[in-house]
Amino acid sequence: MHETPLTGLVLSGGGARAAYQVGVLRAISRFRRERLGSRGRLKSPFGVICGTSAGAINAAALACHADRFEASVEVLARVWEGFSADQVYRADSLGVIRTGARWLTMMSIGWVIARWRRARPRSLLDNEPLFELLQRLVPLERLPMMLAQRHVHAVAVTASSYTGGEHFTFYDSVDAIEPWQRSQRVAAPARLSYAHLMASSAIPFVFPAGHIEHPGASGWFGDGSMRQTAPLSPAIHLGAQRLLIIGAGRMQEPAAPRQTGDTSYPTLAQIAGHAMSSIFLDALAVDVERLRRVNRTLALLPDHVLTDTALRPIETLVISPTQRIDDIAARHIGSLPVPVRALLRGAGVSGQGSSARGSALASYLLFESPFTRELIALGEADTEARRDEVLQFFGWDKTQQRESGAVPDIVLP
Repeated sequence: MHETPLTGLVLSGGGARAAYQVGVLRAISRFRRERLGSRGRLKSPFGVICGTSAGAINAAALACHADRFEASVEVLARVWEGFSADQVYRADSLGVIRTGARWLTMMSIGWVIARWRRARPRSLLDNEPLFELLQRLVPLERLPMMLAQRHVHAVAVTASSYTGGEHFTFYDSVDAIEPWQRSQRVAAPARLSYAHLMASSAIPFVFPAGHIEHPGASGWFGDGSMRQTAPLSPAIHLGAQRLLIIGAGRMQEPAAPRQTGDTSYPTLAQIAGHAMSSIFLDALAVDVERLRRVNRTLALLPDHVLTDTALRPIETLVISPTQRIDDIAARHIGSLPVPVRALLRGAGVSGQGSSARGSALASYLLFESPFTRELIALGEADTEARRDEVLQFFGWDKTQQRESGAVPDIVLP
């Protein structure tokens, strides 16, 4: 059984930016081991795990190994530290030509030409390699056992329906939890599959939509960050009483506007990067602020009024990058495979470092180890800087430090 209060983990979307989450989790894993000793290496401290887009993949991997938390974090770290783009999408010349070149050609010469009618490209890039990685990284066959043994209370991933227009949360749980429905938001109990993960991480326009078969909800789905107006809602509905929220940008980045000296008209890549940041990043910040306002309001109410409302205060800890991810991506654009760089150049991604344009768009596709390693290191450093807050949030500040032992390993097949 999980300790009280039940702790939820919320992992946001952001493509390659999700490497930052792994750094945060690695630091938390280290804190836990230092305080709890060998006990801190086993069962997950998170009873409810929710993820969106790339965060859904990290969430599912953690849930499937909820009985060996530290080892599962290290496996995630090894994968993200050794990433290359061709593990996620076709980055070779032929693969890029078959998808991206056709897509850009369609955008430049129109929808009505005969060649477009024959080709009908579905996305900028082909993410078929991601399915193979998921099968190795996320052993979904273990999830029912993790739930049955109560190593985890509930798991949820989100996806947006292109077919019906609603935002879906697909969840699996130990105990039956009544599905909830809000305006354009639907929750559906489900046995989570790779189809859910592929759909949740299908960045709009960049990766093809995924098909999900579900009673009353079958159809084509895309990235769960789209239309996600309440990212924290699933974890709360699933019973979480406090939330650790890991963002992927903007929330704690420097507030001063970035000075580039570039006054030229924005490129397609710059506009697309801005749109993606709005999709992936803004809803989380808004929902966190909304939750904090509710908490402040509840704190003002007398006890007899609180008993008459279903609302309850939710303790939150938010950890997000303290540096601009766009600026970090700008330093690593050259790490992308040549065919992908050529494709992005056609959309307006150019330069490197301080002179880069379109680095926001590139940041979502930079599944290359120089970039992901820097984000993991930033996640660890940001969490280390807030060590006291983390220890207090989990209640580990009251625990004596223990001598640590060996880490149980997980071997990827």
